[in-house]
Amino acid sequence: MALYGLIGKTLKHSFSKQYFTDKFQREGIEASYELFELPEIADFQALLRQYPGISGLNVTIPYKEAVIPFLDYLSPEAERIGAVNTIIPTAKGLEGHNTDVVGFEQSLRESWSGAWPTGALVLGSGGAAKAVTFVLTHKLGIGHVLTVSRHPKGPQEISYDELTQLDWQEYRIVVNTTPLGMYPQVDARPELPYQKFALGHLAFDLTYNPSETAFMAAAASFGANAANGLRMLVLQAEKSWELWNGAGA
Repeated sequence: MALYGLIGKTLKHSFSKQYFTDKFQREGIEASYELFELPEIADFQALLRQYPGISGLNVTIPYKEAVIPFLDYLSPEAERIGAVNTIIPTAKGLEGHNTDVVGFEQSLRESWSGAWPTGALVLGSGGAAKAVTFVLTHKLGIGHVLTVSRHPKGPQEISYDELTQLDWQEYRIVVNTTPLGMYPQVDARPELPYQKFALGHLAFDLTYNPSETAFMAAAASFGANAANGLRMLVLQAEKSWELWNGAGA
């Protein structure tokens, strides 16, 4: 039986295991999908030794960037992004891909109507944020994409304190890539000037549990549209499956 799985640090509320288990049962696929919690990314090598015949892996917080040195090859997109969420074991070694790009781009297109705005804000600076920024900049052509971080490092990164100084009519897409608001800490949300949200804004949260996060609810209370990350997760999971089976390479 083929074995697939997810690596991350805390996986109690993972979407992937139930999704793939249901998929395998529904489609009559002889396979299983397991959760592999790794206290440190260095434990990845021991996992590979324990399961030498593993057929494919997904990667989640906080290892989408940290896993890269353990891989032999990266897809062009994964290399440009600097983050991986899908690993394919091959005869030549481990290949890293990023299917978050496909998932986020399509789900965002389904959530937005009309012309793309000139600017967007990405909350957080981890591996998911890198994929989101890549889509906004290189796939959708949004010229002004700012990363909002507690510890800004580069010219395209700002602090949360600087958000009140922006013209929010330019930055009408705001994407939360942080885990704030994820179950069970459902009341947590990024510290934003939510009164800046208005009709024509989109608050997109990569979290899917709960279905309406505190970030989404606060933005919607000022007139913004809001979307969660469930559709993105489904799309990226299906793209991972295509890659593992050679259909999406």
